[in-house]
Amino acid sequence: MSAPTLRSLARELGLSRTTLSDALRGSPRVKAETVERVRAAAKAAGYERNPLTGAVMSQLRRSRGQQFRGVLAVVEIIAEGHSPLAVRYNDALMSGISARADDLGFKVERFVVGPQGLSLPRLDTILHTRGIQGLILLPAVGFPDLSALSWSRYTAVYADYFIDHPPLHCVCCDHYRSMIALLQELHTRGYRRPGLFMEISLDERLQYRWEGAFLALQKYLPDITQVPALPVRELSRDAFEAWFRRYNPDVVLGHFPEVMEWMKACGAKLPKTHAFVCLNSLRTTGDCAAVDFQVPQLGGRACELVIGQLLHNEFGVPSQPSLTTMLGQLIEGPTLRPPVVAKKKKPAAETVAV
Repeated sequence: MSAPTLRSLARELGLSRTTLSDALRGSPRVKAETVERVRAAAKAAGYERNPLTGAVMSQLRRSRGQQFRGVLAVVEIIAEGHSPLAVRYNDALMSGISARADDLGFKVERFVVGPQGLSLPRLDTILHTRGIQGLILLPAVGFPDLSALSWSRYTAVYADYFIDHPPLHCVCCDHYRSMIALLQELHTRGYRRPGLFMEISLDERLQYRWEGAFLALQKYLPDITQVPALPVRELSRDAFEAWFRRYNPDVVLGHFPEVMEWMKACGAKLPKTHAFVCLNSLRTTGDCAAVDFQVPQLGGRACELVIGQLLHNEFGVPSQPSLTTMLGQLIEGPTLRPPVVAKKKKPAAETVAV
């Protein structure tokens, strides 16, 4: 028997091909009972919709002057503790998402969930009514629970390390590899006593990747003096200065630029005698060296992944969630010695035979 087609399946069910196609896509224009009947019949007949065909037809329609209107939803969860830094981070993600979506023929709409925004059931209704199936979830405070959404209708990416309710594909900066690269670069510049201070909550949500990489490199980089990390529940000046005076790290790594003044109060001269690198460039104003998480690029990558999942008809909670990471970049600043420039060797003098 020949493989079932959209035409043969529509004829068997007594429906138009348009209605059948909409039902297979889960379009809200088709009644729920019709969608169930069509999907059951398609499964029984062995019919599988090819999403790439729809993508090609969309491109053909665009070439004839009909504008394409694919829409992605960017969902931001605003809860207690949502800081100005989180707002800047999410805005940077949004800029990357919007730019890449525009490149790929999609539009983006931002939805806010929380006490001052939409409830999850209301968001679910809006997305279903408008036929929006691709979601990008912005980082949330703590560990968000989005299980209330009807996930069989959606495909999504979470722009952070991990999410458990439900477990989804994630995109984030590779903090572990970024710390490894940073320490290796500092080593080439002659720093031999790197010190790390860290609020435990900041590393805890990353499953201790900052401190883990720091401890590993302390063990394996040559000629390194091991300075104990300073993990604290809440950073205080007294605790920092006591640690700094005791261990005298020649380069300090951490999230809070205000420690530069505390270092100077202990006699440090930046960058002559000591150095400082902020582990998040969004916390700085260009007054120090810092690690750039490449946030707009992360947003663009999340956008690409969601669109790819849409084209491959991958809906629902993935059976094997994946993590896509990107390397952070060191931004030079006045608190760090410049990179070492290797001297060029002079070419050997040519010997002329006489």
